[in-house]
Amino acid sequence: MAEQSSVIDQAVKAMTDKEGKYLTFSLAGEEYGIGILKVKEIIGMMPVTVVPQTPAYIKGVINLRGKVIPVIDLRLKFTMPSAEYTERTCIIVVEVNAAGRTVMMGIVVDSVSEVLNIKAGEIEETPSFGTKLNTEYILGMAKASGGIKILLDIDKILSVEELHAARSVAG
Repeated sequence: MAEQSSVIDQAVKAMTDKEGKYLTFSLAGEEYGIGILKVKEIIGMMPVTVVPQTPAYIKGVINLRGKVIPVIDLRLKFTMPSAEYTERTCIIVVEVNAAGRTVMMGIVVDSVSEVLNIKAGEIEETPSFGTKLNTEYILGMAKASGGIKILLDIDKILSVEELHAARSVAG
């Protein structure tokens, strides 16, 4: 019995650790959220310098106040159809931790929605889809504003190898 309550305690702690403020954004009609502490700034679309021989989801690099930052299109990374950029399309500049290093990266999203304070009770574990889908980059599902927001672990969206590739693109 103590073993079962220990598992429940761990699950409650895991959800409590995920509680907090999230920047929510839209991507192909779905709502996502990333921890606000990972977000450095939100900028409108700007010219992206294409770097040859990079994966399609790596759009290239931008010069942000003298810093060269790799930019990925989250739609393409998630194998969604690409879309024309609009006046609402923007780049969220995030800080990603990988292999003990911090990397600044831009992610292109359809539009930014709002900052939500999500309580532990509103977050559920990522459901099992019954197949070997890689869902480790999903922190959980938040029930908020009458819908579901998919909470992302931005540190796990790109693999270590992909981060090295993106970092080498930025020089």
